[in-house]
Amino acid sequence: TLMRSSAASDVYKRQGYNMLKEMWTLLLEKKGFFLDLLVEHIEISLLAIVIAIVIGGGVGILISEYQKASKPTLGVINFLYTIPSISMLGFLIPFSGVGNATAVIALTVYALLPMVRNTNTGLTNVDENILEAAKGMGSTKTQILFKVKLPLAMPVIISGIRNMVTMTIALAGIASFIGAGGLGVAIYRGITTNNTDMTMVGSLLIALLALAFDFVLGFVERRLSKRSVKAKKTNRIMTAVCVALVLIFVLIQVVPKDKKETIHIATKPMTEQYILGEMLDILIEQDTDLDVEITQGVGGGTSNIQPAMESGEFDIYPEYTGTAWNMVLKKDGLYTEDMFTELESEYEDSFGMSWVGMYGFNNTYGLVVRKEIADKYNIKTYSDLRAVSDKLIFGAEYDFFERGDGYDALCSEYGFNFKKTMDMDIGLKYQAINQGKIDVMNIFTTDGQLAASDVTVLVDDKNFYPSYMCGNVVRNEVVESHPEIKDVLDELSGTITDSDMAQMNYAVETEGREPRDVAEEFLSGKGLLKK
Repeated sequence: TLMRSSAASDVYKRQGYNMLKEMWTLLLEKKGFFLDLLVEHIEISLLAIVIAIVIGGGVGILISEYQKASKPTLGVINFLYTIPSISMLGFLIPFSGVGNATAVIALTVYALLPMVRNTNTGLTNVDENILEAAKGMGSTKTQILFKVKLPLAMPVIISGIRNMVTMTIALAGIASFIGAGGLGVAIYRGITTNNTDMTMVGSLLIALLALAFDFVLGFVERRLSKRSVKAKKTNRIMTAVCVALVLIFVLIQVVPKDKKETIHIATKPMTEQYILGEMLDILIEQDTDLDVEITQGVGGGTSNIQPAMESGEFDIYPEYTGTAWNMVLKKDGLYTEDMFTELESEYEDSFGMSWVGMYGFNNTYGLVVRKEIADKYNIKTYSDLRAVSDKLIFGAEYDFFERGDGYDALCSEYGFNFKKTMDMDIGLKYQAINQGKIDVMNIFTTDGQLAASDVTVLVDDKNFYPSYMCGNVVRNEVVESHPEIKDVLDELSGTITDSDMAQMNYAVETEGREPRDVAEEFLSGKGLLKK
């Protein structure tokens, strides 16, 4: 037993060492990518922190002076703090759209509680005898606040800032869910593309960043607790330096930057969309004088990207005809490609958008069952599944349960009555079924992990699923301003088959290749890259 235990321990150590080695290699190979994300993460976090310090500090001072307002104010802030971050982001998106602005607002809301509470606590706990002495010396209320209360409360306030900064940096990772930048992009992309090393590197960098800021603020907190003349002088210098750095940071964010006109592209959180986004980036920057900015893996997919397209935040994104028909146009019934002219017309009339560059592949839905279950019950078709559905767990990404052509419609058509359903991120579905956490799940017919998973693809014997041909939705205003974009997108028409897309997805998800490298290789093979 001891020998087996020792051997198992050695195996775990080797696996841990290999993982660390692979993570280090990835970090070195993609240091530019991670550095850019790190800078974005710091920018988003610091902007929220600065706003929270200004607003939260001001509110904390006010309620310390007017104590009757403290309980209701803290009650409201406490309530906001209990709202799940995903819910907060979903609530804000209709008002502030996707991207950094919404992320900063959400982070600021969560940062307010420690800032307001510690400021109020520090100021209200100043020794009454000291305050009476200051009054007896003729100090005004304002002088007492700024020359007595705030200096004495500063260690407590800094402690609140310290907790708030650490929490904000950690929480900023979720910003990537709504198309904002930061290290959460690496985490989310790693999950979506089955790249554990990328997920771990992004997570560790966030942890190290939070610890680094906590260390610096801990040093500041200790310095402020010292009362010697020399320490006070040093503290004033440190405060001046911190204020100057904050002002410089704010100016950098506010001052407009001169650059070429930029085309904003969005993609859904799917491997093939990452690849398509890179193709668009490569070709547009190669064949035009325009810059491209890609927001990869916008959480919620169509439900968040389409409103952002309508508001002008995004200019182009790859979409699927069946999804557009049911989710965007809110049409009932089965979509077939003979309805494409009507689809185009309604996009033109309702949104001022066009479909340009139909890639040629059809990424429709399908169902798979774990192979051992399919063999046990002899399940080959959707209709076969109905008889045993009440014994099985069904898993799918979040929006599948909300789609008009999703879970409810599927169950109604085939009479499914699953024992339990499980909502999960699209990048985790294959892990869940391979680990036996779910028994049945929806798939896309171009999934790269499909061939590497021990599942049986079922036959849609009633032809329930509509067509999902992929193409680019573009705002007409962009095409009119830059007609050369249409030429670039038209070059991609009919270039990708179902098999091509599945192979590219497999290269990323199973072979661990980068979406951009896979995109470049494909474009080169099609003769679309200039030498």
